[in-house]
Amino acid sequence: MEKQEIIVRDLGKIDYQEAWDYQEQLLKENVQLKAQTPNQWPKPTTNYLLFCEHPPVYTLGKSGHMENLLLSQEELEQQGIGFVPTNRGGDITFHGPGQIVGYPIIDLENFFTDIGKYLRYLEEVVIRTLAEYGVTGDRSPGETGVWLDPHDKAKARKICAMGVRCSRWVTMHGFALNVNTHMNYFDNIIACGIADKQVTSLDKEVGHHVPEEEVKAKLKKHFAEVFNCDVHDYC
Repeated sequence: MEKQEIIVRDLGKIDYQEAWDYQEQLLKENVQLKAQTPNQWPKPTTNYLLFCEHPPVYTLGKSGHMENLLLSQEELEQQGIGFVPTNRGGDITFHGPGQIVGYPIIDLENFFTDIGKYLRYLEEVVIRTLAEYGVTGDRSPGETGVWLDPHDKAKARKICAMGVRCSRWVTMHGFALNVNTHMNYFDNIIACGIADKQVTSLDKEVGHHVPEEEVKAKLKKHFAEVFNCDVHDYC
């Protein structure tokens, strides 16, 4: 089979709802195209990897619990932090400055039709990226995302959260990698609904600021490797 192409588009700093609406637009276009060409193979859909950074916002997955948000609406407004319930999987997480958010909008029918495998592939992309900085990312059994020291309860900490949605095998939402993220925002939530593990960032682990554009370039490289696809920047 010919390699799939993935178009990378960097949306820069963008409001969470605006980015969500754009994802929904791309997903809808692909789903409609698939409905119009049910017998065509490979599927004539367009794959995207969107990068962006959001203003401070907490988002809650469809299976999340409001009690994992430790601030009232008034306190959120006072601190200038947004709150958005979403249709992705997972519980509550934070998005904000210094964090790289990646939203793959890809048609899994042109790769493999297995959501669990898709999540493991996303984790692998991040794990390989972290390795280039001498940071050993790992998986925690039964928990999605990328962790450091997940098998040591005293040291376990999450560096990348993940939550996705899939419609007719077209994905949206994705991953949030803490690069130079202000970690104090995580004090206001029980991140991902997991109370006994900490959250960390790449700059904290390596002891210095890490250029986010550099990290994005490495993520793109490893996305191409792991998914065995051609990755091109949006023109």
